[in-house]
Amino acid sequence: MKPPATGGAHGLIGQSPQIVSIRRLIEKAARNRFPVLLLGESGTGKEVVARAIHDTNPRGNFVPIDCGSLVGTLMESELFGHTKGSFSGATENKKGLVEMADGGTAFLDEIGDLPLEMQVKLLRLIQEREFRPVGALNWRQVDLRIIAATHRDLPAEVAAGRFRQDLYYRLNVLVIRLPPLRQRKQDIPLLLSHFIGLACAQGLPQVWPGDDVTRALFSYDWPGNVRELKHCVDRLAAMHSGGVLQMADLPSALQYQQAAGSPPNFSDILHQQPVLEFHHGPISPVISISESERQAIIIALAETGGARTRAARLLGIGRTTLYRKMKQYGLRASGRSV
Repeated sequence: MKPPATGGAHGLIGQSPQIVSIRRLIEKAARNRFPVLLLGESGTGKEVVARAIHDTNPRGNFVPIDCGSLVGTLMESELFGHTKGSFSGATENKKGLVEMADGGTAFLDEIGDLPLEMQVKLLRLIQEREFRPVGALNWRQVDLRIIAATHRDLPAEVAAGRFRQDLYYRLNVLVIRLPPLRQRKQDIPLLLSHFIGLACAQGLPQVWPGDDVTRALFSYDWPGNVRELKHCVDRLAAMHSGGVLQMADLPSALQYQQAAGSPPNFSDILHQQPVLEFHHGPISPVISISESERQAIIIALAETGGARTRAARLLGIGRTTLYRKMKQYGLRASGRSV
């Protein structure tokens, strides 16, 4: 079966109204150098959109900065660099990530995780276009575009005192909200075709979902969003010898979801897209999104013997996101933490 066209302009796969709207916003954002704020759950493709904005009007380097990984005393040095002798172990001058993005785009992923003391320095960078390396006496000018992203509710973070209001207003110039996959399930056939094609290009066997598998893929709520779907396809292709996939090939989280209730009605989701053939069933919203997430985490932890890093990888989400979800649902992992 020949995979259909994916409609992946700007690297965004899908033809849903939400994706069409986001493509238009990407074009508008690329025309200027104003800050852009990307909002959406983990795995919805915020970095894909950030790269698309940069690539639509390419200039300089695209430098991703994972704010969630910037921890400890070296955080400022990672961002702004340092001078030789500025602290123990600083044996030479070092450029920070901000200076590496000079002339291009700095993508500040999970900016909601940035500590308050660093938010002050970032605010100056955005307002004055200048920074000072650790140990330096003089400020340095930079010309860059700031694109920030977060899964957090920033107004709520501002109200709780965890995010600076002035920084939020400086970032809140052009906002793009990325929908979770459960709100654009009509794009699943195109995404499947795209990810299967990528897997084949890497030398993995050609696979395609059977009817039962298709129903399971549509009834699942995808708490890890598009990233989780890609990891699922990669796993299926890697573990299967090729051909039509059956229910037994699916990860247990999807099998559980399908066993919990009847398959949904796909006619409203697909809007007659000639991508795959689907069998229709009655709508039966048996399980809530939060319960689906909770059960998926329980199953992933069980399959990995409590190894949270591996469980996060299996779910297609970040480790910090898994920790947050476990705390939210009152879950504990017995066994290893890696």
